[in-house]
Amino acid sequence: MQRKIKIFDTTLRDGEQSPGCSMNLQEKLQIAKALEVLGVDIIEAGFAITSPGDFKAVEEVSKIITNAEVASLARATIEDIDAAFSAVKNATCPRIHTFLATSDIHMKYKLHMTKQEVLDRTYEMVKYAVGKCSNVEFSAEDACRSDKDFLVAVFTNAIKAGAKVINIPDTVGYNTPDEVYEYIKYIMNNVNGIEKVTVSTHNHNDLGLAVANSIAAVNAGATQVECCINGIGERAGNASLEEIVMALKVKEKYLDVTTNIDTKKIYRTCKLVSQITGVSINPTKPIVGANAFAHEAGIHQHGVMNERSTYEIMVPEQIGVVQNDMVLGKHSGKHALKTRIEELGYTAPEDSLEDIFESFKKLADKKKVIKDADIISLVGSANINKNDKYILDKFVINSGNNITSTAILSVKTNDELIEKVALGDGPIDASFKAINMIVGDFTLIDYSIHAITDGHDAQGEAVVKLKYQNKGDIIIGRGVSTDIIEASIKAYLSAANKFVQ
Repeated sequence: MQRKIKIFDTTLRDGEQSPGCSMNLQEKLQIAKALEVLGVDIIEAGFAITSPGDFKAVEEVSKIITNAEVASLARATIEDIDAAFSAVKNATCPRIHTFLATSDIHMKYKLHMTKQEVLDRTYEMVKYAVGKCSNVEFSAEDACRSDKDFLVAVFTNAIKAGAKVINIPDTVGYNTPDEVYEYIKYIMNNVNGIEKVTVSTHNHNDLGLAVANSIAAVNAGATQVECCINGIGERAGNASLEEIVMALKVKEKYLDVTTNIDTKKIYRTCKLVSQITGVSINPTKPIVGANAFAHEAGIHQHGVMNERSTYEIMVPEQIGVVQNDMVLGKHSGKHALKTRIEELGYTAPEDSLEDIFESFKKLADKKKVIKDADIISLVGSANINKNDKYILDKFVINSGNNITSTAILSVKTNDELIEKVALGDGPIDASFKAINMIVGDFTLIDYSIHAITDGHDAQGEAVVKLKYQNKGDIIIGRGVSTDIIEASIKAYLSAANKFVQ
């Protein structure tokens, strides 16, 4: 009988810790719903005690998710555990995920605790957490640099205290697949009561081995894998959900495992996270990269045309990349658009469909044919927060190679139109300076633009990363238009609105 591998997604917690990947509440809720539709088993919604915003996000995700467990991370302290439980208590299936470091280096330099103190704290805090919520996961931070026999003692204490899940993370991405396999096997063969709990693995990608280490852990007996969409996360990132899931699916007979993931929802979920975080997907990224199913070499092309399996171990349809037989243009109706959105694996609720359709019609006036990538972009750009403070009214740009660029921008804010004029080193710089006169002193950290589709009428997608008064968190904004200057202005205003929110 196949083992069922639970997918624990931590995009909203560990993934958001990646520099520049912070999200606002509405974006987190949007991703949480997408993860639920994707079929993940556990959504780690945040680290409740870290800030009021994180607490609110965990709390709100807990209210809207019905088909997955919702977890909050907590250090092994009473205050953290209380905050975590308060945030997830309204979930259909809440989970407290508490952790404590177990490696010698962490105990000495970070915790300033002895092994006995760590053993005692593990038992006491897991016991305390179980008193609030029966579904408790315990993680031994930096487990894969810890003494194996000490890990056995720590996990034995956690299980005695009532933990339902024990997690063995490679917190710094230090180990190889063989080493991870040995750690998991050793724990499973030596911890009393291990047969009563779920054994989990959580691997970072510092050496590029996170996915391989996760598969090795599954092969050793782990039944839960912790991962992130697109592999985002601190430093070099986390194990990539889409790569793990498709590896398990392609090698299903060899590994004799399965998951609850609807793989046809993978592509749209990865694109959504990329759009919201502003972190583009590398063309050569496995599974969802633009080149993942592309063949340029003549030998490869000839083989695929004769038989796809010659060079494709999976087909794009498996991850939700479908062929579009229906051409959409300016004469298409709302029903046709909604049908195509659903065929692409997205949902189009009535309250946002009208906005999407209006944007579709405006785009159709500029483009002869609307492609799938355009539709995905429209859905991703749907106004999920109709209370934006700053809304673009109009702009006029004067630019040339022998004149100083001038931008005149009119922005609607609080039912008032504000118009500003700025000079700059090019039309984009002038536009951003004009916006700053309206919204405040933002510093541009990064700016990029790329075409969503091919052709001279392609939409441009602009992504900006800003800091307010050159301090604090990085704020990401995204804008789309067939006019790259308009896309850039929209992106800057999007970031400003996020800051206000």
